[in-house]
Amino acid sequence: EVKLVESGGGLVQPGGSLKLSCAASGFAFSTYTMNWVRQAPGKGVEWVSTINSRGGTTSYADSVKGRFTISRDNAKNMLYLQLSSLKTEDTAMYYCSGASSRGQGTQVTVSS
Repeated sequence: EVKLVESGGGLVQPGGSLKLSCAASGFAFSTYTMNWVRQAPGKGVEWVSTINSRGGTTSYADSVKGRFTISRDNAKNMLYLQLSSLKTEDTAMYYCSGASSRGQGTQVTVSS
C-alpha cells in the first residue's frame, strides 16, 4: 500500500521559514518523480514543485520560485520542501504526491 505522510507544518510569521517532510512507503520511492502541491482555503489545488527520481532536476511554480526548495533523500524514502521568505498567500494545506497518491497534508499558516 502506498503511503505518504507529511509533517512540519505550523504557524509562522511573514518572512519566516519552515521545512516540510514527507515520509514515503509501500512503493519504490527512488524510482518516482515526486511533487508538492497545495490548496488554500476556498481555492483549487495548486502545483508547487516537482523533483525527478534522482533529485537532479527540479521545477517550481512562479509563485514560489526563489523562496522554496524541494529535495529528497532516497536512502530514507523522504521528500522535503524548504519554505523561506513566507508570505500570507502561502497559507495552505501542503501535500506531497507521487505514485498516483497524495498524503493527508500538513497545514502551513503564515500570519502576524
